[in-house]
Parts: sequence; structure tokens; C-alpha cells
Amino acid sequence: MSSLVEAQVQSDLDIAPLLLPARVLRNDAEALQAAHELADVARQQAAQRDRQRKLPWAQIEQFTRSGLGSISIPRTYGGPQVSFVTLAEVFAIISAADPALGQIPQNQFGILGLILGCGTERQKKQLLQSVLEGWRIGNAGPERGTKNTLELKARITADADGHVINGQKFYSTGALFAHWVAVKALNEEGRQVLAFVRRGTPGLRIVDDWSGFGQRTTASGTILLNDVRVDAELVLDNWRINETPNIQGAVSQLIQAAIDAGIAREALADAIRFVRERARPWVDANVERASDDLYVIADIGKLQIELHAAEALLRKAGQVLDQVSAAPITAESAARASIAVAEAKVLTTEISLLASEKLFELAGSRATLAEFNLDRHWRNARVHTLHDPVRWKYHAVGTYHLNGTLPARHSWI
Repeated sequence: MSSLVEAQVQSDLDIAPLLLPARVLRNDAEALQAAHELADVARQQAAQRDRQRKLPWAQIEQFTRSGLGSISIPRTYGGPQVSFVTLAEVFAIISAADPALGQIPQNQFGILGLILGCGTERQKKQLLQSVLEGWRIGNAGPERGTKNTLELKARITADADGHVINGQKFYSTGALFAHWVAVKALNEEGRQVLAFVRRGTPGLRIVDDWSGFGQRTTASGTILLNDVRVDAELVLDNWRINETPNIQGAVSQLIQAAIDAGIAREALADAIRFVRERARPWVDANVERASDDLYVIADIGKLQIELHAAEALLRKAGQVLDQVSAAPITAESAARASIAVAEAKVLTTEISLLASEKLFELAGSRATLAEFNLDRHWRNARVHTLHDPVRWKYHAVGTYHLNGTLPARHSWI
């Protein structure tokens, strides 16, 4: 299934990316080291890639080869099973360097959770082993033109030779870079399933038409599915995930929050660097350097405190997930995890937007020049934080503590 020769499947519409062998990391320390090494490389041309909308192929391939794509796979299936605290920090480190590089594999980790929660033992072994060997999984869940993000129009039907999928997807982050495309569709019974389609399968077409003003290099565009065939053994009963309490949504949201924390870190770091090296002090400040301006100093201090608060809640959320996942998950423990992550998501959202906007106020007019491309931080923060509205996080946290109401069971809480 996973040989290099077999991976080079292609149709007239789609070509599978090269499959490169991946390392299997052993522990949390190795995962963090690999993340730092990738970030050091990715940061070098991140601004240029954003400006030119150049997709980060080399960087995502390094992500895979380094073993980072499989760090959440349980030890029983051959993975290192790093802690959720480490998982969040890995994504924050990478996203500080390039948040597009953080977002591209984000869905893979959510999908791995679905495999573990819904797959048969045979499906788990096959799909998890492929990821350990370097296969990437891309997302084909969301659709445009539906009444809400949960509604699906894509359909999958069974016949004597397996299953056939028809539909159209959008916001398909990671799919262009992937070897597997995980397609959500409704079966004949109206239940949601998750089908794993190999890249290069006839009828599958991935269109690089993402035109968002932020996260420009995530290739989060269209997928067309026209009579796409998939083996029955690669169709998971995704609907089962909500039959029992789980942390699927909390894990997905933890990674989303980590990406925003990374954006905030880099925006603030760039603000500090620009103030120190390039900004001029205001005429009434009566100082020689902008970094000696009392108001600038106070604002930097405030931003740093708010970033540290967001990072602290992110670590706490990871710790709660580690605790909850170590025992049988109940409705109450799943809710505790979701609320902890929601609290972190509120602060990481707000500091990513604030730090990337205050950067210009503190650094001055020169910071707006296109040659620096510092506006990418705000553009990336603004686009990525639209994934799910923070106002509903406030509501979920409030009604949980005030009324004891457990949060909804889906991927956005």
C-alpha cells in the first residue's frame, strides 16, 4: 500500500505528490527539536512566500520527513504519542515561523483522531501505518453554499465494486499537499461517513483557487469529486464519533489556538525588533530611541503579558486534555476539556489580532512598507481566527460555569 512506486498514482485530473520516507520520532523532546529545526528553515523566506503566494512544498516535505506528521499516533500503533501540551507547542513553534505551514497539516491530526475513534482495527492499522511511513492526509470536509458548516451535499453510494463519491468541497486545507484526501459525505441512510481517497484517483480534482487575503499559501481551495471510486475498506462510519463522549473537537481547537498563539509570538517579536532597530521616537518623547519611549515600553509590556496569559491557558488546556485522555472519557470530562480549550482559544485569538495590529502603531509608518510585508501577521491572524467565532466561546464558557450546560459535541468546541 505504501511503496514509493504505488504512491505515484495519477489521473488526467490529479497527480499524487512524491512520497518520501519519514522518520518516526521517539518522544516529546525529539518532536520539539524537530519543530524548532523546521521553524528555523521556514522563517527564512516566509514573508517572500506570502508575497508571491509560493506554496511551501519544501517545508511541508521537511515536516513529514522529520516525523512531525505522526507525533500524535498512539504507541500501540507505532507512534510516539506525545502529550497534548507538546502537540500544541509544536504547532505554535511552526506557526510563529509560518502559520500557513502550521495550518496545512492541522486537519491531519483531527482526522487521525477520527480514525482512532471510528475506524475498525484494520482501518486503524492501515491508515496509521501509512502516516508513519510519510503519507499526508488532506481535508475534504467543508462545503460552500450550505446553510451552516455542518450541512453536507456530497454523497457516497455503494455498488458491487465498492463506493462512489460525488460532490464539491471548499476550504480543503492540506489536500493539495496530501497523499490521502479524507472526504466527508452522506451515505444512502443520510449518515456522515469519512472516505479516504488516494490522490490520483480518476474523478478527483484539486483546484488551487484559494484567494483569501491571509493564510495565502495553505491552498485551501476547491475539490471536485466526479464519480470517484473508493474501496469499501477505506470508508469509516464517521457518524459514530458523536455517539459517545469524546475530545475530538477539543483537540482540533487546541491546534487552532496554537496556530494563533504562534502568529501572536511572531508579530510581537517583529514589533520589538522593528522598534529597536528601525523606528524613530516621537518628537514629544524627548528620547533618542523609540525603544526608550515610555508609552511604547508600556504597550510592549501589556502585549507581552497578554501573550503570556494566552500561552498559559494554552498549556493548561493541553494539560487538561492529557488528564482527560488518560481515563475513560465521560460527558463531564469531555466538557471540561472543551471549556479549557475554549478559554485558551479566546485569548490566543485576541492576542494574535491585537499584537499584529499594534505592531504598526508602535513601529510607525515605515513598518507599512511592502518590502517588510509585516501586514501578513494581521492578515493571517484575521483569516485564521475566522475559523470559529470567539463570541460563541464566551457563551460556551459562561453557560458552562453559570448554568452547568455542557458544550455541543462537534469540531468547533
